[in-house]
Amino acid sequence: MTFFFYIALATLFLGGLAALFLRMDPHRLATVLRYFVPVLLTVFGVVFTLLGRTGISLGLFGLAAALFGRARAKSRSTPSAKQTSRVRTAALEMELDLDSGNMNGLVLAGQFEGRELDALSEEELFSLHLELRGDPESVQVLEAYLDRRAPAWRDSFDADPNDGLGAAPASGSMTEEEAYEILGLAAGATEAEIREAHRRLMKRMHPDAGGSVFLAARINEAKEVLLRRH
Repeated sequence: MTFFFYIALATLFLGGLAALFLRMDPHRLATVLRYFVPVLLTVFGVVFTLLGRTGISLGLFGLAAALFGRARAKSRSTPSAKQTSRVRTAALEMELDLDSGNMNGLVLAGQFEGRELDALSEEELFSLHLELRGDPESVQVLEAYLDRRAPAWRDSFDADPNDGLGAAPASGSMTEEEAYEILGLAAGATEAEIREAHRRLMKRMHPDAGGSVFLAARINEAKEVLLRRH
């Protein structure tokens, strides 16, 4: 009788878990299942121990330990979420993938509002550059994108060479939220994390490495803003 009671209890438990799993998104469900199976085997191991079936329980405990070890190893090998750095100006929101170095942006104002830079043709990007001439910050961010997408773009673009490049970036008005976005960090990052993010970004965006003067200045400013609170 006791045996059937434990089986019925386990069945109800599994039914409740199945209902919960059906409401989970697939990615989270896969992660939970990797740990759920060894936990379930451990529970059954305890049940069989209480029933005096020591041989079966030892086998279940051993299998649970092996599966738990595999689950932990898989979690360590799973790539971390993509880290990005974001810089926002009046007309553009740029995103830099910290792992690949790829850059893309969203136009926030003007005739191309709502479109991504990757979706614009070279001629449309030139039109956008002309449209942004009154906004030095946005021009410099766009030029940083063009330097990566089409390094020789200036050869086919008739513009004042003083437009954008060399203009002094705004300073003193960056918020902590903006600084975290620029460095690709979550709020509350440690001093070591701030310095490491700054180092990684400067390796990609330093002017000596072909990066943007404006973006490098913004990265430096973001570091200073966040380090002031430590």
